[in-house]
Amino acid sequence: MNQLNWRALGGLLRLLIVLIVLLFLPAWTLDYWQAWVFLAVFFGSSLAITLYVMKNDPKLLERRLRVGPRAEKERSQKINQTVAAIAFALSLGVPALDHRFAWSVVPSSVAVTGDFLVAIGFLVVFLVFKENSFASATIEIAAEQKVVSTGPYSLVRHPMYLGSVILFLGMPVALGSWWGLFVLIPLTLQLMRRLRDEEALLVRSLPGYAEYQMKVKYRLVPMIW
Repeated sequence: MNQLNWRALGGLLRLLIVLIVLLFLPAWTLDYWQAWVFLAVFFGSSLAITLYVMKNDPKLLERRLRVGPRAEKERSQKINQTVAAIAFALSLGVPALDHRFAWSVVPSSVAVTGDFLVAIGFLVVFLVFKENSFASATIEIAAEQKVVSTGPYSLVRHPMYLGSVILFLGMPVALGSWWGLFVLIPLTLQLMRRLRDEEALLVRSLPGYAEYQMKVKYRLVPMIW
């Protein structure tokens, strides 16, 4: 196994540790079945996608490992990614506190539906990775990059963000919290701002993207936006 693959697996392990801390420390208990099921779905999906990309697209894997505020080039995106990281932490911590103090009650069947949404979000991301080797974790244009208009890109211009929205929508529900849904507000605003910045760069720097915009009208949600 090469160094790139070890870095990817090490990053996944660190992510798992962060998820465990953000869930069980605020909950102050391990008796939290919704969190255990969510962890299995989230980490299992992340691992499956990572193993696929490791085997089939090492260049995409390398692009995906450049992630976070420090990896961004523009100051506005560094701030944007910092806000996103805080909001992501809250999307786990708030449901955990909700579980601890019983602020809201989510039926078990609804929580399981949240896990299905998380899995569907990851499935959309997987389809994006299969279709687009340039799905970087930062806003950038590669020298050899071309417009992708097939697969999920034939429906919306930013299907990976759509997958993220589905995933984030499912997270608080899967964790048994209605209050956690309020964290979606800053996450959605951050995502929309990032999407607009990315589109501006693509129109400026990627030949054929303006024509693609005319062909595929919707940015994120078919028939809506």
